[in-house]
Amino acid sequence: MSTVTVTDAKGQRHELEAAEGWRLMEIIRDYGVEIGSECGGAASCGECRVEVAARWRDDLHPRTADEEDKLDELTNVTDCTRLACQIIWSDDYDGLEVTIPPANDFSI
Repeated sequence: MSTVTVTDAKGQRHELEAAEGWRLMEIIRDYGVEIGSECGGAASCGECRVEVAARWRDDLHPRTADEEDKLDELTNVTDCTRLACQIIWSDDYDGLEVTIPPANDFSI
């Protein structure tokens, strides 16, 4: 099993075991770390926004057109901003680091 390190919106770090094939949003949510998931993974709410550590940005699969469209609606988006619901976990991502921004850092 591989792991992901998540820094939550309050700055607390969590090391979570991650199972291949699961959405990153589901992994984070199922461990009880607060992350938005209103749309359930359809890339339509943008609440599961995370900032991927820069060194990992190019190692993830590229953003989909739907993800790009939703990110275009958000503020404070960077090259490292992703929707956690659109990252399907692969053991190749072992050691990935993401940060959940505070709610006041973005709007939908």
